[in-house]
Amino acid sequence: QVQLVESGGGLVQPGGSLRLSCAASGSIFSINAMGWYRQAPGKERELVADISKYGSTNYLESVKGRFTISRDNAKNTVYLQMNSLKPEDTAVYYCVFVMGALGYWGQGTQVTVSS
Repeated sequence: QVQLVESGGGLVQPGGSLRLSCAASGSIFSINAMGWYRQAPGKERELVADISKYGSTNYLESVKGRFTISRDNAKNTVYLQMNSLKPEDTAVYYCVFVMGALGYWGQGTQVTVSS
């Protein structure tokens, strides 16, 4: 069994920063990729950023240049550094680990950008 625990969400003013973390524990094996999704009220879940086991990254167009995904393989942890936050970044953020052919999801953490 695999558990993913997210942290780092909260309320921040426009232009501010937050750093999300997601740590995996349990039966960890062959992590192929890690990523962050988000879902805003009334909208579909969308991929924000992902990072492969080789370190290559992909970003949602609207967050390029503001968000950075990184990983610590020794700690089985993925991070999302979010800078220059905008109100439209408000959403529940979910991490996902792809191990083998399966995806494992975190419980979600709320990010609210508001003045």
